[in-house]
Amino acid sequence: MPQTLLPNIIEFLSQIYPFNLLPPKLQRQIGESVQITYLARGEKINFGSEKQECFLYIIRTGAMEQRKPNGVLRSKLGEEDLFGFTFLAPLKDALDGYSATAIENTLLYMVPHSQLTQLLEEHPEYADSFASKARVRLQSALNVVWSDNEKGLFFKKVSEVASGTVAVVTGDMSIQAVAKEMREQCRSSTAVIKQNGVISGLITDRDMTKRVIAEGYDISCPISEVMTTPAITTKPNDLILTAASLMMEHNIRSLPVVENNQVLGLLTTSHLVQKHRVQAIFLIEKIKYTESIEGLAKLTPERQAIFEALVEGKVRVEVIGRVMAMIMDAYNRRLIQMAEQKLGKPPCAYTWVVAGSHARNEVHMLSDQDSAIILPESVSKSDKIYFTHLAMYVCNAMDSCGYPLCSGKFMAATPKWCQPINVWKEYYRKWVSNPEYSMLLNATVFMEVRCIHGDGSLSEQLQQYLYSLLNNNKTFLNSLVTDSVSVNPPLGIFNNLVLEKGGEHSEMLDIKKYALLLIVDLGRIYGLAVNCDDTGTEQRFNQAAKQHILSDDALKDVLGAYRFITQLRFRHQLKALKEGQQPDNYIAPKSFGNFEREHLKDAFRIIGNLQDAAKLRFSEK
Repeated sequence: MPQTLLPNIIEFLSQIYPFNLLPPKLQRQIGESVQITYLARGEKINFGSEKQECFLYIIRTGAMEQRKPNGVLRSKLGEEDLFGFTFLAPLKDALDGYSATAIENTLLYMVPHSQLTQLLEEHPEYADSFASKARVRLQSALNVVWSDNEKGLFFKKVSEVASGTVAVVTGDMSIQAVAKEMREQCRSSTAVIKQNGVISGLITDRDMTKRVIAEGYDISCPISEVMTTPAITTKPNDLILTAASLMMEHNIRSLPVVENNQVLGLLTTSHLVQKHRVQAIFLIEKIKYTESIEGLAKLTPERQAIFEALVEGKVRVEVIGRVMAMIMDAYNRRLIQMAEQKLGKPPCAYTWVVAGSHARNEVHMLSDQDSAIILPESVSKSDKIYFTHLAMYVCNAMDSCGYPLCSGKFMAATPKWCQPINVWKEYYRKWVSNPEYSMLLNATVFMEVRCIHGDGSLSEQLQQYLYSLLNNNKTFLNSLVTDSVSVNPPLGIFNNLVLEKGGEHSEMLDIKKYALLLIVDLGRIYGLAVNCDDTGTEQRFNQAAKQHILSDDALKDVLGAYRFITQLRFRHQLKALKEGQQPDNYIAPKSFGNFEREHLKDAFRIIGNLQDAAKLRFSEK
């Protein structure tokens, strides 16, 4: 290579991820090793054999197309794009992975495999950014943006915050003896255990007041007669986020920390508020005691502030989604309570369930309402009128509080989605047995539901009925797969493919449609295949891996892709909020730097590979 070109090559490398991470001395070292080649349109790269040198390729000018051995498009690449990371793996694992063809006259810089390998051995701190596996590069990208030191209380484990000591009594002890034990240990709550140490209930000083004193209970009676059972508990490795959500859902102030049925400690609201002052919990407390729709609507700026703080605080994306879902739960529950106060006591049991991103605990600043009401089979026509009015009140009030009405009308306020359980079962039977497009649309909305108020047994019963249908109809998952893979990830986006044409979002990428929804759909399919009770996308993939229908490598790949793309979406929404604009899902590819572009390509390829795997696994035999 002529030395006159070296300054230009080094300057180019210094602006390209991941070479821009290297210090100038190493950038020069790489630059001096660069070889240059020119490909005319239609020419292919000969990746050679184990005896030939391999390279990491950088497109200086022009465009390339990668295809898998079966001819399927792997990616389209443009200026400043890199390929050949797979050749940094052992050669026996890397060869024949794909072909690369110039689709325009193309100038390539080639960094020798041997030179790069030597550099990474001497400087392992840069190894992840050049890793042969896409998921490792994606994880390194996430680590650039957030770190565990900045994750905040919500991402801590219960064991890091909870008290390691807890008062423990047995169920046969008298109420008076337990009260003395609590006084002597200065405890406001105590766990009640069986003789084998397994927790059977919980008793608090509030219980003593409300159940014992107020009811005039004989204090010589066993504590088992007045304890709360079963006890709501948490695990040492649970996130504080999960524990806080349980406290608010059940309106309790103490959670025993339990592992292998043994009580290890206690988590209380004082641990969360007095020591850590969690902003989201303060907002949820405000929501619980607000008395009007107007008052709740005035809290919307605080909700936005929490979202901004979480994104800016570099908290993991799955935690952000769950925090925002907790807040949306709080609004929804409070409005249901207000509707019941306005309309009177419900005439029968019912379940209010949420669906979509709300049910998956993946709420963000654009999340709208997806909800339904499940009623008992014996409900009367007059009873249904009550629930119609309740649903109208709640849905319209949620809209006033910044959670828009669903454009597809998948809401409890729509009469079709406020029905007895026998009608819901018939819906599910039709969706599974006859999965036409319109039915598939309804099915995918209500394939994940989560009870947030009322009789949870109704939604559990419906979920079990769904699984029984799926176990007897293997073609339904195939229909879901066929529908979900009809949209492909935007492998050629940087060559102006898969962009919106015309309208206000012309030449924009819909990051929701062409990336996130593809992963969510796949998560739903894998979750249904293993009867996963969790509604979250990550939990569904994890459960599928535990049951060995998804490989560990595929699990790590898809979670890395999902987190990176979601993070990109949140940052895009944050930028809009900071600029006083309405956030959306449309991102201009021109706004992507080399860093985002490289990792998005990795993420899109991972999605495409998982779509191919799903087609093979769930195809009709």
